[in-house]
Amino acid sequence: MDILINVIVFLVALGIGYFIRRTIAESKIKSAEQEAVRIVSAAEKDAESKKKETILEAKDEVFRMRNDIEREVKERRNELQKNEKRLIQKEESLERKIESLEKKEEDIQKEEKAILVIKEETEALKGQQLLELEKVANLTFDEARNLLLTKIEDEIRHETAIMIKETEAQAKETADKKAREIISMAIQRCAADHVAESTVSVVDLPNDEMKGRIIGREGRNIRTLETLTGIELIIDDTPEAVILSGFDPIRREIARIALERLIQDGRIHPARIEEMVEKATKEVHQTMREAGEQATFETGVHGLHPEIIKLIGRLKYRTSYGQNVLKHTVEVSHLAGLMAGQMGLDVTLAKRAGLLHDLGKAVDHEVEGSHAVIGADIARKYNENPLVVNSIEAHHGDVDFMSVEAVLVASADAISAARPGARRETLETYLKRLEKLEKISNSFDGVEKSFAIQAGREVRIIVKPEKITDDESVLLSRKIVKEVEKNLEYPGQIKVVVIRETRAVEYAK
Repeated sequence: MDILINVIVFLVALGIGYFIRRTIAESKIKSAEQEAVRIVSAAEKDAESKKKETILEAKDEVFRMRNDIEREVKERRNELQKNEKRLIQKEESLERKIESLEKKEEDIQKEEKAILVIKEETEALKGQQLLELEKVANLTFDEARNLLLTKIEDEIRHETAIMIKETEAQAKETADKKAREIISMAIQRCAADHVAESTVSVVDLPNDEMKGRIIGREGRNIRTLETLTGIELIIDDTPEAVILSGFDPIRREIARIALERLIQDGRIHPARIEEMVEKATKEVHQTMREAGEQATFETGVHGLHPEIIKLIGRLKYRTSYGQNVLKHTVEVSHLAGLMAGQMGLDVTLAKRAGLLHDLGKAVDHEVEGSHAVIGADIARKYNENPLVVNSIEAHHGDVDFMSVEAVLVASADAISAARPGARRETLETYLKRLEKLEKISNSFDGVEKSFAIQAGREVRIIVKPEKITDDESVLLSRKIVKEVEKNLEYPGQIKVVVIRETRAVEYAK
């Protein structure tokens, strides 16, 4: 019985549990269905709301775009109206001008008709007068004209022949004599010293011990001075003297002044040498400017541009075939002025052209072309008289002479150069070779300075350390050697030295 009761209780409990679970499940399903309905309803409401918002936004965008389009259309319409008004105004203006031109054309046609009438009347009157003249003279118009022209032509030919014959005879008698008188008088009144120069300078020393100080420890002082100036210092057995040798007179003068100052100061070391060379350079430039002013004062040539005066001063340290170019230009200016005075020409123009005729030699080592063309370009740049420019350009016969003064300048140049002791041909050839040697060295990229020393047997080249490395310095020296061998004729051999130096400079404050 107990077992049966337990089985019945178990079955009842099982049925109750199944009923309860089913009830709970149905409740959950119903709740889930309700929740699903609610979610769907909320989603529909949200979608509807978003739909309305989207429609409103679209309507706003359409409204805004419509306003923009209407505004743009309105602006374009206004612009078109303005353009239309302008076109209408231009058309009206053109119509008025056309009417005015038509009126003027009518007036011109009327005037032309009146002129034609007057011309016809004039021709008729002229014909009547010619007929009357022909009746009086018993000659036609063509016969009278030919007779008169033949008579006048014969008279002019006769008088011209007589005049030419007399002029030629007189010119033959006096031309040579007058030319000799003018030139000889000009040379006598402009006596000049011989101006052939050498390429060495001598600096006196207080004692022979100074030679050792100039050389410095392991030769650093003399190397510094030679590197900075490009001038060779010859220290030999000559008592109490140092010889400065170099083809460039400006560098040689800078070296001479710097060395004399160092000797007076007593402190000789690389830094002091650099300072003295810099001061000497400034002093030489000042001297050149003063030399230019002195040359203009001496020749009486005024009103020159300051840059031209500076270039004239540079000629103080320029030689041509051993002749000092500044002295030569002053001499040419005096000679040209004196000859112009003898011939009754413009003395001021002749002296001005004579002073400026070799102006190009101040920069001919920096600019391509002959010194005559370079000088003419410089004078033209500073608005010199065209006749002066022509005198400069034509003094070697490169162009035609435009004035007699230009011929006198060329003659004075030849007189100054041809007189005894004025020039030495070998020196100019030597200078040109050294200048070309430096020019070849400077043509390579990275070269800062180059100096031809030891009478052209050595060229020292200072390179920019930021552009040329140590290895590249070796290659650069070989390239320069090949270029020198290819383009330069020279006796013996030339030593090419490439110097690369890096410095670090700071100042204690």
